Amino acid sequence: MTEPAVAQRKAAPLDADVIVVGAGPAGSSTAFHLARSGLDVLVLEKSVFPREKVCGDGLTPRAVKQLIAMGVDINAPGWVRNKGLRVVGGGLRFELDWPELASYPDFGLVRVRKDFDEILAAHAARAGATVMQGVTVTGPVLDERSGHIVGVTAKNADGERTTYRSKLVVAADGNSTRLSLAMGLHKREDRPIGVAVRTYYESPRHDDDYLEVWLELWDGDTLLPGYGWIFGVGDGTANVGLGLLNTSDAFRDVDYRDMLRRWVKNMPEEWGFGEETMRGPIRGAALPMAFNRQPHYTRGLVLVGDSGGMINPFNGEGIAYAMETGQIAAETIVQALGRPTPASRERVLRAYPGLLKDAFGGYFTLGRLFVEAIGKPGVMNFATRHALPHPRLMRFAFKLLANLTDRRGDASDRIINALSKVAPPA
Repeated sequence: MTEPAVAQRKAAPLDADVIVVGAGPAGSSTAFHLARSGLDVLVLEKSVFPREKVCGDGLTPRAVKQLIAMGVDINAPGWVRNKGLRVVGGGLRFELDWPELASYPDFGLVRVRKDFDEILAAHAARAGATVMQGVTVTGPVLDERSGHIVGVTAKNADGERTTYRSKLVVAADGNSTRLSLAMGLHKREDRPIGVAVRTYYESPRHDDDYLEVWLELWDGDTLLPGYGWIFGVGDGTANVGLGLLNTSDAFRDVDYRDMLRRWVKNMPEEWGFGEETMRGPIRGAALPMAFNRQPHYTRGLVLVGDSGGMINPFNGEGIAYAMETGQIAAETIVQALGRPTPASRERVLRAYPGLLKDAFGGYFTLGRLFVEAIGKPGVMNFATRHALPHPRLMRFAFKLLANLTDRRGDASDRIINALSKVAPPA
């Protein structure tokens, strides 16, 4: 449970310019860009690497772009490239290659989260950030006059308690984001949330050139809003899982782990998806979507990634947006801390939520409308049956759902960009 905020009565020596709470993709990306800009950055991570994280392990070209910008060696062992998406549904099976764009690479990647986060944290450390593992942040330290967060209290694995102080704090502590809650930021109930469950199987499907998604998830006679996936990891195993949205009335009644087991029982036997080939338990996690916690800046606290609900509601993708918001946050913080007065710094920081809405707000609004629609009985079935047979429509939908367009691209790019621009920000 989060400890009460500790009031700071007098100025104390700073441990860093910026404290980043959490070393997932959002936290490490933020720390990397801050440190590379010359700021003193302290990252506090409660786990010890390597660690398990519930994820499909698939990385779209949006995420690949961020990895390249951080200098990650994506040609090293363990990174598996893919050409695009294989879609299964409505009695059809077809492949959609990642679009050829100037803005993004034309390939995706797969990398298991067990060491993916560790790789990003190591890059942040090489850029100059101090990364401390096994340190659990227990609460904020507040300035008693302004109410601004000026540090955090924490404890290590031995229970030793320490206070760390900084000019700003970044909440990159995921969906649970205890730090945001301690600062009075609660999730919005009008935003969609998803659940993902996954496990690994030894399988000949481990070296597939495409990420495979199944658009029909049946629970008895009910077609649920969501999809199943099979992502080859390249090491003899495949990441197999499913994601569901809470926009269906059946959402609360679904046993997700049992549904995954029932789903894979219908797969061809030669794929090897059985209890005897399962490598690890079925794990689940919540997916906070469409800016479900706001504002993204308040009283010295900056939210990035899942802590601010920055998951794409169209497809459940979170890593790319975690890294992108980390970069946007870092650029804002660098500019803010370069200002000469507290008032001028605050003006820059208060612009951060608007920057996020400019970047993703309209698109996330479209995503919210999409998930509300497919949560209604019959809509998902109609879309699956009538949209999939039309290749041109599916290529358009692929770009829309993956948020992959050029600013001055083809007609489909211009339509998607225009829709995102006119939609009111989420």
